[in-house]
Amino acid sequence: SLLLIHNRVDLFSCRSTSSTLTMASTYSLPPLPYAYDALEPSISRQIMELHHSKHHQAYVTNLNAALKSHGGADDVAGQIALQQAIRFNGGGHINHSLFWENLAPTGQPETDVASAAPELAAALASTWGSVEGFKKAFAAALLGLQGSGWGWLVKDATHGLRVITTKDQDPVVGAEIPVLGVDMWEHAYYLQYLNGKAAYIENIWKVINWKTAERRFVGGREDVFQALKASI
Repeated sequence: SLLLIHNRVDLFSCRSTSSTLTMASTYSLPPLPYAYDALEPSISRQIMELHHSKHHQAYVTNLNAALKSHGGADDVAGQIALQQAIRFNGGGHINHSLFWENLAPTGQPETDVASAAPELAAALASTWGSVEGFKKAFAAALLGLQGSGWGWLVKDATHGLRVITTKDQDPVVGAEIPVLGVDMWEHAYYLQYLNGKAAYIENIWKVINWKTAERRFVGGREDVFQALKASI
């Protein structure tokens, strides 16, 4: 579930049975499941430390501030402005919490798609002809994204797979389940790759945690958002 609920406010308008982001909660920065330098050389320590401790922390800080202020907004314009802040920073917190779990150190068993994600690998091959075919389609979608945003492999209600992109910090909403996400904001790659987005995309496959992707593919929304709930 992906809801921000406060009286009449349902910012993401998702079908849900429970709430993972609520106005009454205070959120914290989730710890990484690996060291800042664990993804080198694909992603540098400098990028990981700034991305996690500065950028993600800013989304958490601003989300908590907006949630705290929302109840005190007594005019429509003020409420709308706070809803926009909650959507942006809440989306940033959600997306990054999912992204960190999508990654694993190079050479770890989780980074081998065949052994770590057999069911997902079969589904990717069925949809795109092969895992490599999926990677090419995913890369094309990421490179076609104008401005800042995210690329996602999502599972729909019929267990079908498709590639989508979301702008800025908009999260995946509705019945679709995010299986795999890649951050295409410049802060995710620029200090290392400059404007070489294609090289960033090519190298990130070396540190994808396919075990996490497999768990999300075979599970439901509750399985996907375990890390997010732990950050409350």
